[in-house]
Amino acid sequence: MKDETVRATAFAMPIANPAFPAGPYRFVNREYFIIQYRTDPDALRRIVPEPLAITDPVVNYEFIRMPDSTGFGDYTESGQVIPVSFQGQAGSFVHQMFLNDHPPIAGGRELWGFPKKLAQPKLAVEIDTLVGTLNYGSVRIATGTMGYKHRPLDAVAEAKKLAAPNFLLKIIPHVDGTARICELVRFHCEDINVKGAWTGPAALDLYSHALAPIAELPVLQVLSAKHVVADLTLGLGTVVHDYLSAGVTARRRESPSGILIEANAG
Repeated sequence: MKDETVRATAFAMPIANPAFPAGPYRFVNREYFIIQYRTDPDALRRIVPEPLAITDPVVNYEFIRMPDSTGFGDYTESGQVIPVSFQGQAGSFVHQMFLNDHPPIAGGRELWGFPKKLAQPKLAVEIDTLVGTLNYGSVRIATGTMGYKHRPLDAVAEAKKLAAPNFLLKIIPHVDGTARICELVRFHCEDINVKGAWTGPAALDLYSHALAPIAELPVLQVLSAKHVVADLTLGLGTVVHDYLSAGVTARRRESPSGILIEANAG
């Protein structure tokens, strides 16, 4: 295979049979169950990376059902999203996500930097209750419940919330084990059509696990919950902060001679 062929065809791993197709990535009947809860502010400070700023000591715990997604198929995911601000703009930092389908794990990590791992989330209606669960292997680590469609929410307002910026910490290592890419990435959901939105009484339980530490952001008080069904396109991202370049700049400022060996940057 010639150099130009490699360059023309290399958009994902492995080059001979990529784990996911090129975008755009459209989601039809994407179903959200989001429980917002108050947590320990010190725990949040240990997790949220600069230059993002914490707005309130709250977390959005999400169960998301995706029955029809371009190239990724039919899958479910679950995890924690933290409200933050970046240069005065409100948004959300995606902290942990667990899902049951390889292509969106590979694509999410390689393209955007989504913090995705393999697990077994589920979202379903059980009689009068919307139920979300997350198992890591055989161990239950999250259970969320909400009264099914108790009260409607404003669809336009929910669409605006879905369109707000999201932030990710993208990390890709070099072959020597050091960081090759370490960036703060911003992305948006686009072409959003909210088909329905509801709220109701809700509860959330998180359980400790060594490799899925969602309980390290403890549930102190459930504040609200919502169930949203929407079609949307997952937009590609932009880099808003390069931690490796920022580290080089900081060490230059600290160097008495002003001279830096670039190999120290990685």
